Amino acid sequence: MDISPLQRVRYAYQPKLPAILRESITKVAPQKGEATSAQSDADRIKALFPNTYGLPRVSFLSGVNTDISKKRNVGVILSGGQAPGGHNVISGIFDALKAANRENTLYGFKGGPSGILEDSYRIIDEEYLAAFRNTGGFDIIGSGRTKLETEEQFEVCAQVCKNHEIDALVIIGGDDSNTNAAVLAEYFLAKGHGIQVIGCPKTIDGDLKNESIEISFGFDTATKTYSELIGNIERDANSAKKYWHFIKLMGRSASHIALECALETQPNVCLISEEVEAKEQSLVSIVDYIAKIVAERAEDGNNFGVALIPEGLIEFIPEIKVLISQINNLLAKEEKAFNKIADGSERIAFVAERLSKETAKVFTILPEEIQKQLLMDRDPHGNVQVSRIETDKLLAQMVEEKLSGMKKEGTYTGKFSSMTHFFGYEGRCAFPTNFDADYCYSLGYNAFLLIGSGLSGYLSSVTNLAAPAEEWKAGGIPITMMMNMEVRHGEDKPVIKKALVELDGKPFQYFAEHRDKWARETCYTYPGAVQYFGPAEVCDLTTVTLALEQTR
Repeated sequence: MDISPLQRVRYAYQPKLPAILRESITKVAPQKGEATSAQSDADRIKALFPNTYGLPRVSFLSGVNTDISKKRNVGVILSGGQAPGGHNVISGIFDALKAANRENTLYGFKGGPSGILEDSYRIIDEEYLAAFRNTGGFDIIGSGRTKLETEEQFEVCAQVCKNHEIDALVIIGGDDSNTNAAVLAEYFLAKGHGIQVIGCPKTIDGDLKNESIEISFGFDTATKTYSELIGNIERDANSAKKYWHFIKLMGRSASHIALECALETQPNVCLISEEVEAKEQSLVSIVDYIAKIVAERAEDGNNFGVALIPEGLIEFIPEIKVLISQINNLLAKEEKAFNKIADGSERIAFVAERLSKETAKVFTILPEEIQKQLLMDRDPHGNVQVSRIETDKLLAQMVEEKLSGMKKEGTYTGKFSSMTHFFGYEGRCAFPTNFDADYCYSLGYNAFLLIGSGLSGYLSSVTNLAAPAEEWKAGGIPITMMMNMEVRHGEDKPVIKKALVELDGKPFQYFAEHRDKWARETCYTYPGAVQYFGPAEVCDLTTVTLALEQTR
């Protein structure tokens, strides 16, 4: 047996489209709305993007668009980390492209942006695509993290496209990838290359969003996958009644994944990085908060619990944020001297001696393993790689030490045993939920309509997502409207602004209203496995976050 029964059945699933995208493709026309402006730094963004700044929003309505039928070749690139549904974006592009003109061709560039620089591609046809429809992963053409950001690279891209008579590129990626798409679109227009660039919003982190990008694809599947696992652990904890489980959840900077999983499973503790930063909570105060909940549950005879920890938490704790900043600067300045030291303990001593007095105190109270993790290689942006820092183990260990002290003082009489987990890669390539299968297919189909409307520098946008798919709205927004200026490698750069958890938003407010009850009592909910067949209220269910955000 080459494939599983579920995989075979999923190949045949026909994703649902918004009503407007079910029309004959020549009977769908763009309607331009109001002009747009950048998130912030408007004048500077406008100066950098004179050809794509201030473009109008676009909605698709019934109309006439005969131009869409002309022959086109389109290239597609998967960029950055995997997210469930990427294959369906490509499926949507392919089906729309063929609906417009059977002679159209789809070029899939292999291994991410480097594929176009190296002219490494494959023609995506119906036979090849059939094995990837409605499946997780990016293995159809692979992905990569090469950045398209220099004029030399842009000219290579232009020449490769011209060699294959490619009229448009679709870049499927997150905030950095779509920033690159905006820069590339601007360059092509400025140089008169005649090559369109359209982006599609991908990231399980959920931090690529605004009123026109209500959710980034993959977030729905990833959070449901993690929530199933968390629910299983909650059931086990409530059965064994002897472990506290500390679960770190992928999400880089923003806490959207942790918040959504908390809303789905109602754990005893869920930390939200954005709240920690807003309240300037110290590491000690966070440990005290968790220890207090452990002690209160122990008073009720419940020596067990579940705590959710966002991946990026460590960077939002004020004194740790300062520590990371000082370490980054120190390692940048004294990289050669530091790299000559092989022994881990000596490396720690080297850094501790060169930190400010207050920051050195913070560094020394951390467990040695965490100290070593803070000194590991930086990511391409020069940032600490937070996924490697075992915040779950750090908090479990510090809570245990706090409870030990409380026991000596006679203020705690319970038992504490902890287990730690990191849920990340388990959710990035999962079989897409019906929601993500439908949404991603719609994003891809919609992306080709943007191309067929002669647009460039736009992000494919499908909205009204808490409603049934037939009521979804299709269109596009200029990528520049999501941008601001940020310092990258010591220079101001235009980038898409990350959307963090809004503390005055409905999802967080609902969580805040209920967390005290969830902390003391055992209120676990068990989402169970993702369902693909059955009632729509079960199979097509969207995230709690999206449902709350769109509650009138």
